This record gives sequence, C-alpha cells and structure tokens, in this order.
Amino acid sequence: MSRLSADNVVLAREIISRYPRPKSALIPLLHLAQEQDGYVSDDAMEHLAELVGVSPAEVLGTCSFYEMFKREPVGRYLINICTNISCQLNGGEELLHQAERVLGIRPGGVTDDGLFTLEDVECIAACTEAPCLQVNYRYQYRVGEQDFEQLVDDLRGGKRTDIPPHGTLGRVHQRIPADAMAGIEPPEVAGIPDWYARRTAEESS
Repeated sequence: MSRLSADNVVLAREIISRYPRPKSALIPLLHLAQEQDGYVSDDAMEHLAELVGVSPAEVLGTCSFYEMFKREPVGRYLINICTNISCQLNGGEELLHQAERVLGIRPGGVTDDGLFTLEDVECIAACTEAPCLQVNYRYQYRVGEQDFEQLVDDLRGGKRTDIPPHGTLGRVHQRIPADAMAGIEPPEVAGIPDWYARRTAEESS
C-alpha cells in the first residue's frame, strides 16, 4: 500500500484547483490513486483525505460507493463478463464458465501470475452486442469461445496494447490553463449567478 507519488501529488493539486471545494475532487483523485497502484489502498485514501481536508472515513465513503474503485489488489486485467438477460440468452453464462476453465479461477479470484481477475457482472449496457465483456472497462463484443481464448492469449502475450493496465482511466491527463478556468469559486464567494438574478428581477417586476 502506498501514498501518492510526488508526481501524482502535483497532478492531484492541479485536479483540486479545478473545483470550488477541495472535497469535490474526490472522485477524480480516487481514479488517480487507482491508476497508480491498480487499486485504492488505505494509505492512498488517508493521503487524499489530507489533500482535500476531510476525514479518511469520508474518502472511504465515496470510494466504497462506486463499483469501479477496487479496495484490494486485482489482476493487471480485470475481466467483467455480463450474465444479465440479453447476454444470458446469447451464451453469457457459458462464456463465464469457459472463462473459469481457461483462467482457473472463480469470479472474484486472481490468477496465480497476477494477470487476471474475473468478475460476473450485471448489465454493462451493450445488450445488442451480446454476449459481451469488458477488460479494464474496454468493451469486447459478441465474444464466442474461440474469441475468448484468443483474447486471453493476446493479453498474456502483450499484444493488446489498446488495453492499458487496470486503473488507467485515460491515457492523457486533462490540463486546463489557469486562464481557462471558470466557475471554481465557492457559492458563498461567487454570489448569486447573473442568470438567477435576472430571472428573479423579471419575476418580481
């Protein structure tokens, strides 16, 4: 478990600067912590709490609410197989059982080499492409038995460069120049928005 690296602290402070209140940056900061370690460690949550001025329990409350944040180490590749109705009718359950055989783990498990974690998930909103799965939240559509075995072989062989390690939300971090920032003052400082003041004046006239 680790705190944010020095480079990520710089990035975290930049992210925080985009929000009217520091704690409003918690979700992107949690993504940053997960990108660093592949999951969100307790130490990282404590560090985020220090950076935004809240308690570690508040960071945990946000982190534990969202399924995409993992609080325990997972494989380099997190495979989510949908077994909800459309995928189930088109072979989702069979695909899950095949994944268990090929990877040698049950849902929730991690392979001995640390490469794969398998999850049985609810609808991932690609019903017309059933059966489907995600690898680190990158979609793979209409996956058959041979497709799955090829996918695993390609991942093991490092051939799927389009799928980054777990925790990588995007390959490019957003940068906002200081002169392009807008609307980051707390409401009590910014005062009543112009549009609201105009509407109130119109209604009272």
